[in-house]
Parts: sequence; C-alpha cells; structure tokens
Amino acid sequence: MNVEPDSAVVAMLVDLACRAPSVHNSQPWRWKYSNGFLDMFSDRTRLLDVIDPDGRQMLISCGAALDHLQKAAEASRWTAEIETLPTPGGPRHLARIRFVPGARPRSHEFDLLTAINRRYTDRRPFGGVRQDVVISPEMRRAADVNQTILAALTDGAKDVLAEASRTSANTRRYDATYQAELRWWAGHGFEVDGIPPQALSDRAQAASIPVGRAFPVRDDGSAVDAPEDESSVLLLATRSDGPLDWLRCGRALSSVLLEATVRGLATCPLTHMTEQSGSRAIVASLAPHGGIPQVLVRVGTPVGHAPPTRTPRQKVSTVLSIEGVRERSFRTTM
Repeated sequence: MNVEPDSAVVAMLVDLACRAPSVHNSQPWRWKYSNGFLDMFSDRTRLLDVIDPDGRQMLISCGAALDHLQKAAEASRWTAEIETLPTPGGPRHLARIRFVPGARPRSHEFDLLTAINRRYTDRRPFGGVRQDVVISPEMRRAADVNQTILAALTDGAKDVLAEASRTSANTRRYDATYQAELRWWAGHGFEVDGIPPQALSDRAQAASIPVGRAFPVRDDGSAVDAPEDESSVLLLATRSDGPLDWLRCGRALSSVLLEATVRGLATCPLTHMTEQSGSRAIVASLAPHGGIPQVLVRVGTPVGHAPPTRTPRQKVSTVLSIEGVRERSFRTTM
C-alpha cells in the first residue's frame, strides 16, 4: 500500500524548507503537491536581474531549500527521495520529491530540525573558531555527496578575499541599477521578504568585516565600537558551472549552515565576490582542485547576547499549491 503524507504534513515540511537562506531573502521558489509528488519550481519573478542574470544564485538558494526539506522530512520519519532537474520538465522545474514513510531519525536529525528553526544569517563580526575543526565530518560528507568542493581558507587568504570584495564594491559603486536593486531588497520594512534594517550591520560593524557586501548600513543611533572580525571563511566550489552544480552547491551550503548552527556557531553566506568575473577570478585563485567558486561562508562564535533580527518569510499558503490530496493523516504500523 502506498502511504503518502497528507496536506498538513507537506505544508509543514515546505514551511521548514522555506526557512532556508536565499540571496537577499528573495525566496525564489514555488511548490506544488499533487498525485503523491511534491514539485519544486523556480520563481523567476523573484530573480535579481542585476546581480544574478543567469539565475545561478537563485538555484543555489533553491538547492538550500531542498536540503532543508530533506532534513525536515527525515526528522519527521519520512524519506524524501529527490530527483533534481526531472525529465521531462520545463526550465523552471527544479525537483520532484516523493516521500517514503519509515525513516528512523537519530538524535542528530532532531538537532538539525531544531537548527532549521534557530539558524539565521548574522552580518555582525564573529569571534574565532579553531581552523582545524571549523569543517566538521558531517559538513565534509554533505559536500562530497553533493559533489561540491569545501575548503577552509587560511587567515592569509583573507587579504585576497578583501581585495575581491573591494573589486566588487568598486565596480558596483556607481552602478545605478545595482544600487536600486540592492536597496529594493535590503533595508526596507517589507513583511514577507527582503532584509529588514535591523538585520543589517551598523557602520562600525560593517567596517570591521572587510570581506562583507557593501549593504546599506543601519543607522539608528545604536552603533558602538565593533570588535575585530575573527571569523573563518569557508569556500564552496564546483567542478563545472551549470544548473545541476548550483543546486548541489545549495544543498551542500544548507548542510554547512545547519551543522554549524548545531555546534552553536554563527554563519553568514557571502556571494558578492562571485557575481562578477573580476572578483570571481580572484576568489578562484584560492579554490583547490581548480574549483569554480560559488559561495563563501563566514563562520565563527557569536559576539553579543541577543541574536540579530530574523528575516521574514512568505506564508506557506503563498508558495505551496495542493491538488487532490486528502486533508487528514493516518498512522500506519510498519
């Protein structure tokens, strides 16, 4: 007998999947549950045309949501069997998921489920973490499974990254379309997407992080001297540079962020240095095995007692459509 999750379970899992990070919190995904399959589609109305014309970061974001979904399902005793870029399928059809009952989560799967709800992007300076332990075995396995190169960059590489960050900022400084797009998504008070002002760094914090994106700074009169940023930087790279690579990289990125959260570490993904050829080439000089850089992540110990403001999310009813699925669940004896 085929056993499928009911609509309430699917809605819960999609809601958790949508806690995944996305470029500028654009949340560029749509979901449809029908005939026992959950399909994921990219939402190109949420494509950032200036910084992401090819949709690379959009697909990385969607890959992160897929990994969140898989981990949430596992903790809920469902195995999510994911087919990426299904055939036949249109260019927006990124994945088809079938849920199989009977998964037996370990305690670590429940830790990851908790991390999905606890994780946030922290744009403030971090304290240090030992270089030799910043990448956990779980992070390494997730990267390998998703055919993604994961490397912890040395402290000496930070000067190279700072150069890449400056190159990106200098190129964008007088780009009116970029600045308009950035300010549309960052620093406003929208209720369901984008980055609210309270989640941005203040001027002192931004100045202490030479590898950060030049977001609009928060200026609410609360700024104090910021500590020096002592974070480690992880690099995620791929061996080729196409849609499947981007989805896989996003899934690996999700695992890195959640595993770090389980360990009580703060994280901040960085993509601005990979958006233009000049800065991306600089970062590529640091990638092992000739990898193509996709995302960098600052990792460190959180500084301060209160976490930053969390970014909002769209309601699950906005991003998920359900067709022909029973409304009530039932239990089975396996």
